[in-house]
Amino acid sequence: MTASKRFRVFATCDIGQEALDLLRRRGYEVEVYPHPEPPPKSLIIEKVRSGIDGLITTLRDPIDREVLEAGRGTLKVVAQCAVGFDNIDRAAANELKIPFTNTPDVLNEATAEFALFILGCVSRKLWPSEKLVRENRWGAWHPYLPFLGDEVTGKTVSVIGTGRIGKAFIKKCVGLDMNILCYDPIVQDHEFVAKVQREMDLRYELGFTDERRTIRYVSFEEALSQGDYVSLHVPLLRPGESETPTYHLINEDALRKMKPTAYLINTSRGPVVDERALYWALKNGVIAGAALDVFEIEPLPPDSPLRDPELEDRLRLFHHFASGGRITRLSPDPNRGMAGRTVQALIDVLEGNYGGDPARMPFVVNKEAFQ
Repeated sequence: MTASKRFRVFATCDIGQEALDLLRRRGYEVEVYPHPEPPPKSLIIEKVRSGIDGLITTLRDPIDREVLEAGRGTLKVVAQCAVGFDNIDRAAANELKIPFTNTPDVLNEATAEFALFILGCVSRKLWPSEKLVRENRWGAWHPYLPFLGDEVTGKTVSVIGTGRIGKAFIKKCVGLDMNILCYDPIVQDHEFVAKVQREMDLRYELGFTDERRTIRYVSFEEALSQGDYVSLHVPLLRPGESETPTYHLINEDALRKMKPTAYLINTSRGPVVDERALYWALKNGVIAGAALDVFEIEPLPPDSPLRDPELEDRLRLFHHFASGGRITRLSPDPNRGMAGRTVQALIDVLEGNYGGDPARMPFVVNKEAFQ
């Protein structure tokens, strides 16, 4: 099908030619910012003010009131190629009746498996081991020198946030015969937990594991104090945005409640963790280690205390890469890829799918503005 109107779209980065070509084949005029770094805000404003119909963005773009006001009466949709939308001024979008969309679900598995991989990476000390080899410091074999890692199988993992990604992470942990403690400040899915428990029971009955494992919801304090691993899967909610804000959910007080042998894993949002408190905790042996894919400021500033070489053996740092699988990022199929879902969300709004009602469109975030 081809759009009857020639819509104009500006993309702040190349989200993949296959997906963007879907728009071009429908007659859309698509302009893509050609550089890998984000465009200056002034250029985004200029493009919006020129009368574009759709704006494709990522988390790195500041889509604030000034940007949205520049599109008053002309900008019809902001299509975000990400699940998060911390960079978009929701109040301004609602006031101006501009729907904005995101890409939920398609990155659940990629993010969950990445969380599990970096958990194993920091726990089993994979990087220090590889570094020994690369630096030609691999000496004679010894039972425990120069260091040992911590096994994951059979340990207890505390999953903070049991939404889509948290649940995908839980399912992967079952295969490692882990006991699972769940905490969610907003919604508790007891039906899902019961199903996972049945799977754990079946694994025990079939002899796949020598001990019966359990999963249950607990308080935040118990999740922190009993977990060998604490893995974060919550959205970023700042004070005033929710009755249960998650900004700096992991602060000095929370870190003090964790075991000194525990590891913190964050693939959710950077500001969920107070980085200065985490630095203090790692520096003083309050917890054993951490693996982070997201940060309070991205890219991680050169002067961040997390870059301290003394933490290298117990802190793994990644470049917001959890969803960085080829299919997850680039597939033009809206059921498999972020690029495809971004494009489909934009088409839904511009071509008036779902009766032209943004409140009925599956990928529109700010439905409340249209109800």
